[in-house]
Amino acid sequence: MPKFERTAESVWEGDLRNGAGKLTTSSGVLADAVYRFATRFENEPGTNPEELIAAAHAGCFNMALASTLKKKGYVPNRLRTTAVCTIESKESGGFEITRMHLAIRGSVEALDESEFKEIVEEADQGCPVSNLLRTSLRIEKEVSLA
Repeated sequence: MPKFERTAESVWEGDLRNGAGKLTTSSGVLADAVYRFATRFENEPGTNPEELIAAAHAGCFNMALASTLKKKGYVPNRLRTTAVCTIESKESGGFEITRMHLAIRGSVEALDESEFKEIVEEADQGCPVSNLLRTSLRIEKEVSLA
């Protein structure tokens, strides 16, 4: 299988509270997307690293789930995964990502909820982003069929 490399770049100027950064991806989907302390820790509109991790996880998970469903003989009508990445302050100072919660909702004909949950667990084992994140935090999943 070929190796794929995906690139993103961040440029930051200034201190943590008053500075700002720009994120750019090689695909051009993000081009100088601004982020700063307020977009990360104060809910000001704009992006932040945790939102991007959540987006990457939701997207990757849906692709892994679609692949696993196909292997089991099912074709999903629709898969919707919402990822919530939690960042908290540490007692010792600084911050850490402490949790990823996935809410997975599928519309798949001729599939019952019990089998769907089993397939979700199998997909989770094959999801590259799940496997990356699993090394340092517990990934939670909430699963339902439409």
